[in-house]
Amino acid sequence: MTAHGASREALATARERLDALTDSTSADAKALAGDLAAVTALLHREVSLRRVLTDPAQAGEAKAELATRLLGGQISGPAADLVAGLVRSRWSASRDLVDSLEELANIADLTAAQKRGELDDVEDELFRFGRIVSSNTELRAALTDKAATASARGELVTRLLGGRAMPTTERLVERLVTAPRGRSLEGGLESLSKLAAERRERMVAVVTTAVPLSDAQKQRLGASLAKLYGRQMHLNLDVDPEVLGGIKVQVGDEVINGSIADRIEEASRRMAG
Repeated sequence: MTAHGASREALATARERLDALTDSTSADAKALAGDLAAVTALLHREVSLRRVLTDPAQAGEAKAELATRLLGGQISGPAADLVAGLVRSRWSASRDLVDSLEELANIADLTAAQKRGELDDVEDELFRFGRIVSSNTELRAALTDKAATASARGELVTRLLGGRAMPTTERLVERLVTAPRGRSLEGGLESLSKLAAERRERMVAVVTTAVPLSDAQKQRLGASLAKLYGRQMHLNLDVDPEVLGGIKVQVGDEVINGSIADRIEEASRRMAG
């Protein structure tokens, strides 16, 4: 989505919360995606509710409590907490809330694929399906036929991709086709491909320090790790006064102990060859 001002800030904050949640091994990213997609559909359909939840004249906590009451028992606790955080934020337009929820649902599904080691395949399948759609006018017409019911379009996606593509790819495309929400099919597929590429390039560093890091230290550490590994780095921070050397950094299976200064110096030496 293309967000502006307050909506862009609200989405960035929500994505950080989602990343922190799905980085946990106990979080079911696939189930979270389904819950967020269901809320997306609800708020797209219920325009008056969407306006209430994005009304800048209402207190953020009051809107969060309303969302929690309405969704309690209908979706998981983590999903309800994410939605509550979203409606506490300020939005430039009420539609931006729904767009953001949909993006979060897609990110959660892609994260689930990443955890299963399937993200590269999903990204490739989204790209190839987009190329097929753009070169086949009859297929595009069938997938975007407004005279057909959403379920009929979804069944067509199942016939096309079922058993031939990753389940994540099928879910993402089916949601796009059954609920395009005013977007072109090509544009929606391109957005999904970009999200997949962004997720593939992202790595997670679990950082444990003896004392909390300052914002400047976080930025320096993140930048150094990104240069070292050649990918965007998300830092999950924890504090343990007993950590050896003052800091421990784990990226995938690699565990690094030592001071920040030592690690940055090592990174510089490795980059210099």
